[in-house]
Amino acid sequence: MVDTAKPTTEDLMSGNEYAPLYEHLLHLETDEWLTTFEEIEAVLGFALPSAARTDLVWWFNRVDTHSTSHALAWSLAGWVTFDFDIELETVGFKREFPILETDETTPRRSITEQWTPHDFGPWPEGLVIDREFIYGDDGN
Repeated sequence: MVDTAKPTTEDLMSGNEYAPLYEHLLHLETDEWLTTFEEIEAVLGFALPSAARTDLVWWFNRVDTHSTSHALAWSLAGWVTFDFDIELETVGFKREFPILETDETTPRRSITEQWTPHDFGPWPEGLVIDREFIYGDDGN
């Protein structure tokens, strides 16, 4: 039997040398991180490869079968790169989905306050919805 289970993020990051970058981005409490190659190397604990300093493609966002271990690290953490500058050795990371900012004066709202439930009235007379209608089978 072939295992068709998709690998988890932990599976993908296990043994990935860029896991420290993944962890760093995962725990940042900001939506953008403008940084230097030197700062990234401090997070990683090793020097970036020479391609990072000479080839813009190294910084491209790729999450597919051709993904690289470094792009996988920031992508799985929910970040994308932008504004990379080889000469200045700088790069920006930003969250794909920004965190919602709240402060002490902003009360937290429940989901029913965000999206008010609506009463659309009673079901139409004679409407019957059964398993076969929903799933196209007889339940066996």
